[in-house]
Amino acid sequence: MAAVTAAVESAYARFGTRAGAWLTEFTRAGGRVACGAGCYHCCDMPIRVSLAEALVVARALTPAQVRAVRAHARKVARNARAARDDDEYVQGHREDVSYCPLLDRESGQCTQYAVRPTRCRDTFSAMSARFCTVGVWEGMNAGERRAYRAEVRRTPGTDGETHFIAPLEEMSEPVWTAASRAMRRAWGVEVWGDFWTLTTLALDEAFMAAVGRGDRRAALTAARTLGLHHPVTLEFA
Repeated sequence: MAAVTAAVESAYARFGTRAGAWLTEFTRAGGRVACGAGCYHCCDMPIRVSLAEALVVARALTPAQVRAVRAHARKVARNARAARDDDEYVQGHREDVSYCPLLDRESGQCTQYAVRPTRCRDTFSAMSARFCTVGVWEGMNAGERRAYRAEVRRTPGTDGETHFIAPLEEMSEPVWTAASRAMRRAWGVEVWGDFWTLTTLALDEAFMAAVGRGDRRAALTAARTLGLHHPVTLEFA
């Protein structure tokens, strides 16, 4: 497992250096980054990760955090089973599954910031963070949505479609490439899915032993035993 996690950590470091330099130039040129310490409007979003990233997080958790993540994973599974499509899954996650258990709601800080997964590292807003809040888009009328789209198109750093800073998401792609290659080399199989599901499974001996053998069937059996098998939250490639 050490080679897998080392590949991800090295990729995180490279991304951090590159993203930091880009953000410095972006803000120097007048670009805006709305995110900051204590802002956690995006922390109720579903997060897709590789098992390699989940392993990095799993080994850093305290026993209390392990229990909280496991409970969250069960809520994710219930939401995945109930959702009829992707939109319902995302909405249900944000409204019912709710905030990541690793978030300290009082301070707005991530309690495992140093090992946070890729999506938590590359998601930044170029516009007011209120646009990241659940229900804001759904609550807009037609005129407000037109105004939003117009503001997105004229805001530096976006892709013209949403308020998120697109270049940072593009810059993070090598992390997932590194994770993919490391998993293939170590296990002969790739595992992707929901952050809390995979973090829970990363701590399960039966699941990880099966993955280590490249045995997808046994790994799925272990996930089913924990009630965490669903095609939306656990994928093998």
